Order: sequence, then C-alpha cells, then structure tokens
Amino acid sequence: MAADRPKQQAFNVLCVAQNGRLEYEAVIFAASFRAQNPDFPGTLFIAEPQPGPRWKGDTRITAPVRALLESLGAQILPFETRAFGQNYPYGNKIEALAALPDAQPFVFFDTDTIFTGALSDVSFDFSRPSASMRREGTWPEPPLYGPGYADIWKSLYTRFGLDFAASLDLSQPDEYWERYLYFNAGWFFGADPVAFGNRFLDYAVSIKTDTPDALACQSLAPWLDQIALPLVIHSFGGGRPGPALAGLDGKASCHYRAFPLLYARESDSAVLALEEICAPNPVKKVLRAYDPIKKLVYQGKGQRIRAMFDRDNLPRREQVIRNTIKREGLWMR
Repeated sequence: MAADRPKQQAFNVLCVAQNGRLEYEAVIFAASFRAQNPDFPGTLFIAEPQPGPRWKGDTRITAPVRALLESLGAQILPFETRAFGQNYPYGNKIEALAALPDAQPFVFFDTDTIFTGALSDVSFDFSRPSASMRREGTWPEPPLYGPGYADIWKSLYTRFGLDFAASLDLSQPDEYWERYLYFNAGWFFGADPVAFGNRFLDYAVSIKTDTPDALACQSLAPWLDQIALPLVIHSFGGGRPGPALAGLDGKASCHYRAFPLLYARESDSAVLALEEICAPNPVKKVLRAYDPIKKLVYQGKGQRIRAMFDRDNLPRREQVIRNTIKREGLWMR
C-alpha cells in the first residue's frame, strides 16, 4: 500500500481582478494555479472591486470571464474601495485583504502571475510574513544633497514606532538601496489578512496624507504600496524571505509583469504553461478577446519576442527589455 501523502498546509490564495486586462490575466492565474495545485486545501479568491464613486465605469468582471473563473474553482470576492480606487489602483491589493476570511493565513499574488509548480513545495511560516525580493532599486531616489536612504527610511520607521536598525541588512554598505528593507509587492503573505490589511491601509494612508518631511522630494506613485509593505511586514515580526520560500519567483510561481516580458525573459516552463493553458477551447473562446493573448499566443508573435533575447545574458534593467520589444512593434499590454 502506498504511503499517505503529507497533508498540505491550509491557507487561502488571493489575487485581484476587474473589467479589462486584469480579468484576462486572472484566467491565466486561475487556470495555471489549478493545473499545478489540484489538491489545494484552501480557497482561491479573486477579489473584485465594486463600482462606486472612486471608479469610472463598471469595475465588475464580465460574464464570460466570471463563468470561466468559477468553473476553474475560483471564488469571486467583492470588496469596496474606500481609500484608493481609480487614482491609485495598486491600492486594490491593500483594501481587498479586509474581505478575506478573518484569522486564516493568506498568500497574495499580483494577477500577472503564472504557476509552474506546486505551492505545497513552498514552506510558509505565516507567523513571519515576507514578500518578493524580485525588485530593483526603484524607491527612494535620494536627492543630491540629501536626505539619503537611511534618513528617508528611518523617518518612516520612526513615524510608526518601529525598530529601524533591526530592519537593516548589515551585509550591504551604508546608503546602498539593498541595505534597507524593500520588496516587490507581487507576492506577500501573513497570518491574518484583516489585521494585515488594516495596518497596511493605515500606514499607506498616513504616508500619503501626512508625508514625512524626509519624503518631500520623493514620488509616492506608483510606489506607495511598496513603501508601506516593508513597514507592515516588519511590524508583524517578518522580514526578508529565506531559502524555504525560493519556489516563489522560482519553480512554483512566476511574476511575469506583462506577457511580452514573459516571452522575453522567463523560463521555458513558464512559456509552456502559458501556451498549454491557452489551448483548450473554453479558455480560448474567452482569451482570444484579449489582444495581447490573441497576438502573442494564438498568432505566435510571442515566439518572435523570445527569439530576440538570450535568457542567459539578459539586460540588467527591465526598461531595456521593454524598449527593445517596443522598437519591434511587439509591445502590448
């Protein structure tokens, strides 16, 4: 008799989708998630911002996409946007957390994520939240005559009564951006989505409406979520991800950012997963309405992009990749 398989840790998975690009990305997200996690013991939630004064037009997922997502086992989770909305859509990931079941561990992913392996192979410690380190030094941009990185970040830790010194990576030199706790908000997790989301919202609104003097020369858009996130994670006793989380941004998941970038720089397994997901007729019927998938996958133009780049020798900065694709007239999103 075969040995029983180990029981998977129960937690919920969340992404955000609404009418337009995100709903089509959500199809890729949900289909790849189910393909790689058939025995997932938690719930896959797709949070949907509701129409209201902070949005122009109808934000709700269209009927054909909604039906497909539900057939893939996703639960649509409506939520209200009270602080952000149209002017800062990245705020969706902050406000959606409060709609999740209280006190149940969660993992949030940006919707432009494709799954290439099982999340059961990732060892989450929900008592120690963390987030993606697949990022560049996009924020802050210290002015020539100061304040520098340390003063800017310290002003935020001081604002919220946090231990700035404990957040530092002392293996990195002073005034180098990687010394300071900074994440890509493409994935993050915690033990209680409501508590996490409330604090995330409090910190983000405080930074936006009562910006510390040290941030006077800094842009908050679109970086506000990534400014507040390390503070929230640190406040809950979390920090930089360790080797147990290597499957995220690795063998288990790929945050591709845009479909042209997926073809340009991501693994063969990510490209194969995308094209296999898009092949079944029920999925194709929905996704062919979305121009980037229609052209890149169904018309084969994604493979033209892939042939333009050497994955073992990619440009260091994403913007260079984007510009190369744009010059060939193949950038689309």
